[in-house]
Amino acid sequence: MILRLILYLRDNISDKINKVLFTILVILISACSSTPPIFSGASWHQQRVTIEELQNWQLRGRVNVQYNDESHTPRIQWEKKNTEYSIRLWGTFNAGNTRITGRPGLVKMERDGDVITASSPEELILQQLGYELPVSYLEYWIRKLPTPSSEAELIFDDLNQLSEIRQDGWTIKYIEPRQYEELILPRRVEITHPRNDIRLRFVGLTWTLDSTAS
Repeated sequence: MILRLILYLRDNISDKINKVLFTILVILISACSSTPPIFSGASWHQQRVTIEELQNWQLRGRVNVQYNDESHTPRIQWEKKNTEYSIRLWGTFNAGNTRITGRPGLVKMERDGDVITASSPEELILQQLGYELPVSYLEYWIRKLPTPSSEAELIFDDLNQLSEIRQDGWTIKYIEPRQYEELILPRRVEITHPRNDIRLRFVGLTWTLDSTAS
């Protein structure tokens, strides 16, 4: 359809107008090609096992953290390779530039030249940032999976895509699904816990999967 429109403009409109419109179309096509496509095809149930087996991935975007009267929106780069992970936060955050790395039984935070260790990411976040954040759960939630450690209520949309998880007092909503390779993953995730007055919004997420993550 777009190709036909371009050819029509080329053959039927004056050169000056043609050049302007042609340039605009090229820009629009380029912008569209850089955005992951809206999903089509497989339901969440069909893809669940593949998502669960995904061990190497990377996401980038922003995360808005609201706790009591404080709000920060740092950039985030989160990389997972088998049992090890690395989360980098920078921008408008408490420390300006924070890096959290970990593996089972050990997590390390580097901030402003200081290195702090803990046995779990939840313990470290509580001690250093002052609020409870289920980082171990987030690894599942961010991929549109309930954590296997407890029961969860799953809510689906009309296309059989997972749109919401309710688990352990947290509500996780998935917005703007996009297709990355064969998987459907969220571009926006909203996580809330009303009792603790905590809200996380992951926005503008882009994913890199499997062996291509770096």
